[in-house]
Amino acid sequence: MQCFTGNHLSPQCLEAILETIAEGLILIDTDGTIKYCNNAMIEMTGKTKDHIVGEKCCSLMNTICEPPPLCTLFKDTSITNKECTVLHTNGKAVPVLKNAKVLKDHNGTIIGAIETFTDISILRTTENRLAVLENQIKKVDGFGKIVGKSHRMLELYNMIELAAASNTSVLITGETGTGKELVAQSIHENSVRSNKPMIKLNCSALPESLLESELFGHAKGSFTGAIKDKTGRFEMADGSTLFLDEIGELSPLIQVKLLRFLQEKEFERVGENITRKSDVRIITATHRDLRKMVADGVFREDLYYRLKVFPLHIPPLRERKEDIGALIDHFIAKFNQETGKTIKGLTHDSAITMMDYCWPGNIRELENAIEHAFVTCKDDLIDIFDLPLEIRKVELRKGICSTG
Repeated sequence: MQCFTGNHLSPQCLEAILETIAEGLILIDTDGTIKYCNNAMIEMTGKTKDHIVGEKCCSLMNTICEPPPLCTLFKDTSITNKECTVLHTNGKAVPVLKNAKVLKDHNGTIIGAIETFTDISILRTTENRLAVLENQIKKVDGFGKIVGKSHRMLELYNMIELAAASNTSVLITGETGTGKELVAQSIHENSVRSNKPMIKLNCSALPESLLESELFGHAKGSFTGAIKDKTGRFEMADGSTLFLDEIGELSPLIQVKLLRFLQEKEFERVGENITRKSDVRIITATHRDLRKMVADGVFREDLYYRLKVFPLHIPPLRERKEDIGALIDHFIAKFNQETGKTIKGLTHDSAITMMDYCWPGNIRELENAIEHAFVTCKDDLIDIFDLPLEIRKVELRKGICSTG
């Protein structure tokens, strides 16, 4: 085959070159009609050459585009690395990088255009896998402010993600000091309501009358000391999340009012007969056994099931001791920053003692132990005698663990 006629390629040689290009290629006229396509374009679309040639170029794309001369290509005369998708006959959209340039005759008149399409499916698949891997790595390091990489904690992180993606009520259970508020905060911060602050209330901190006012608000003059109208937590949390800690401490009256809100999304301020509405996502937490409280008749069964639509349990620290090292490092770094000290870690004996202890107070007790050690430690390593007495006393430790 003769490739050159003078300084010009022969049509046969030019076509052979176009057929060897890995990118999909089409030639279109000024009406956007496809006049030529190469083999790579046939493979990319799953169509035959007869089905491609003669069609409009827009018919190959998975997007709506303007026909010539209104299309971007004929306005700007070129397109560089534009991400779009090409339709395959199997129904899949193939991600591609599109490059194009108009063709002109010797007078400068546009006579058509050439377009190439680079398949970036492998690149997108790799990016997705990397995103999943990065997410897994983040979980190993922790989730938000939660520290831990044990199997139990990785399961918890998955549950937090599921809870954050929904708008349903969540009941967080776990022993005192396990970090129930941190879990609630993580759910909120990863939800669509994160643009507003989470509103919190500890239900065990107030007597019934004050708790009712804190939750639902009150009208001026509704009781002694009500010198002005008060906005309750349900109104404050409109469009956000309301976290109710120690939900097991609610009185029967507050249980009824909370149930009504969960059912109707309505409430009334104390001393007022105006019905108000609020778009609030409820997250509750307790260290108590609500199921047993229902059986004992001290907690409403209907409220219990309303609250535990999505139950989430935090394991105690003694069931995930592999996280103790990471937690110790976390708290040492925290108190180094707060105190200006440069404590590096624990001595061998103190580390063994910390691992042997069963931590009935869970993470809160561990944090307090490290804070105590920062007060007593005079060196750059925390020794066993820098730890609180109840942690370093073997006899007491065995007694606590045997009952825990």
